[in-house]
Amino acid sequence: DLGGTAIKIAAIDDGSGTILHQGKAPTRDGETFQGQPAFAHEIAQAIGAIADELGSSASQLGVSAPGLAARDGRSIAYMPGRLAGLEDLDWGEFLGRPGDVPVVNDAHAALLGEISHGAARELQDVILLTLGTGVGGAIVSGGRLLRGHIGRAGHLGHITTDFRGPGDICNTPGSLEDAIGFCTLLERGGGRFASTTELIAAVDSGDPQACGVWETSVRALAASIASLANALDPEAFIIGGGIAQAGTALFDRIEHFLDEYEWRPAGHRVKVLPATLGEWAGAFGAAHLARDPDAY
Repeated sequence: DLGGTAIKIAAIDDGSGTILHQGKAPTRDGETFQGQPAFAHEIAQAIGAIADELGSSASQLGVSAPGLAARDGRSIAYMPGRLAGLEDLDWGEFLGRPGDVPVVNDAHAALLGEISHGAARELQDVILLTLGTGVGGAIVSGGRLLRGHIGRAGHLGHITTDFRGPGDICNTPGSLEDAIGFCTLLERGGGRFASTTELIAAVDSGDPQACGVWETSVRALAASIASLANALDPEAFIIGGGIAQAGTALFDRIEHFLDEYEWRPAGHRVKVLPATLGEWAGAFGAAHLARDPDAY
């Protein structure tokens, strides 16, 4: 699972979910080794080291990375601005297993991980929202990963909660990402809160400004969940990312606002569940997809 600052590498028995080996390496973004991105070299070296340690090579390999995956699933086709050399790198060719290494967007991989061994296990209709510096997402509908025409599907942080609001990094006006992501917290909190942890601590103490900031943010999230439920009808939403560590301060407020916003035919209400795999969800998802690339 290739990230902006760290690579998370795991050998997983996908049947049982047992982690046989796990470790991290620096991404070394911007560095090269023998004409290839340094992160590619780090991954190849780690795969070889794990094979030596376990006494056998992996039966399948999968790669999770940021950006839009190519339609053939062999590379990342679009990742501007960082991770130079990632675009169009055919991982199967690079790792000596041509055509045999599926590549998937990192948020898509995280949802597949939660389906294989996490909070969304065996669900056929489920949406993931990752709340952190930005807001990511992924959708599985009818048991199939929704990739979309160019691989853009699942960028749920860039849906509009206020069409009069300023454009975000994708030019979306009043986006969910800007409503709740850490990227705008200093602005939303008048410069008072350096982290979501600080904000929640102030909310717990009854600070009026903090309570107002948090309520506005979670209202935007709940309204987005209600809207996505109407559009895609999932059985559950899985909420992950650093902001999800707010726990009941987040999940209780989501449920409170959904009582106001959600359309509930015949009394049905969508489930909202915390993610369980944490930062290793992407690695689990890459392994799960590698085991059966055609399943999704």
